[in-house]
Amino acid sequence: MTAALPTERLFGVRSMTAPLRRALLCSPALTGDFAAAGWREPDRQALRAEHEGFAALLSSLGVEVAVSPAEDGMVDACFAYDPVFVTGRGAVALRMAKSARRGEPERLCATLEDLGVPTVARLAEPAVADGGDMFWLDDHTLAVGRGYRTNAAAHEHLASVLAEEGVTLERFDLPHHLGAAHVMHLLSVVSPVADDLAVVYEPLAPVTLLEALDERGVRRVRCPHEEYETLGCNVLAVSPGVCVMADGNPGTRRALERAGCEIHVYRADQLNRGDGGPTCLTRPVLRQ
Repeated sequence: MTAALPTERLFGVRSMTAPLRRALLCSPALTGDFAAAGWREPDRQALRAEHEGFAALLSSLGVEVAVSPAEDGMVDACFAYDPVFVTGRGAVALRMAKSARRGEPERLCATLEDLGVPTVARLAEPAVADGGDMFWLDDHTLAVGRGYRTNAAAHEHLASVLAEEGVTLERFDLPHHLGAAHVMHLLSVVSPVADDLAVVYEPLAPVTLLEALDERGVRRVRCPHEEYETLGCNVLAVSPGVCVMADGNPGTRRALERAGCEIHVYRADQLNRGDGGPTCLTRPVLRQ
């Protein structure tokens, strides 16, 4: 059961599915080398329009949305989940393995501080970590991937930081898949959408992760193979069973609806070219 946060709080996250009250998004850059960052070249104006549509959808669902302006050349910065991780105590500035993203954590922390979120820790060399390798299994357990974007030194540092608020880490090894040059996060293969339900792409999911979900009584909605590349496995819960996902994933959508979920979609033809879905685009600031 998710621990309640005081209603007057401006920040605090210890869940992937508790009602999303406040969130930070980052507007996409219109300048920069998208190809060098691993994108399939987008229509840049359409990219911005899709992001605005996504922000409007979250607002319509009751989320207080803050949007940080684009930073020239930072083409990955629109994926606001990755540079900073917000816990019950505040923001942890991560240290990203992708060198082109190294400037993002401090920039995002400054924006979060303007929103009333203190920075409580910063990862330092040799630790590297992306937020995409982290999600709340429950309110006292953080799942953390071990792959090309998050290393063992980060696990050690995060464990010491989170111990101060009674949180423990569970570590899950990620597969090589397409290699170090391609993004492969823990959240590439799992999206919790309720306390007892998660979307999972089983072919790439760590066995130990599937076992951890089973031990907690979490049912699985299986993302079809053909929808993995269109980010069908990346689903944002704005409250338990109320989901936001990229349009164009009918199999996953039908499976979620059969499981009792309410689905809202946004256009993502251009946003998907950076291999990031709604969870990647959203930095939760307050869930309660």
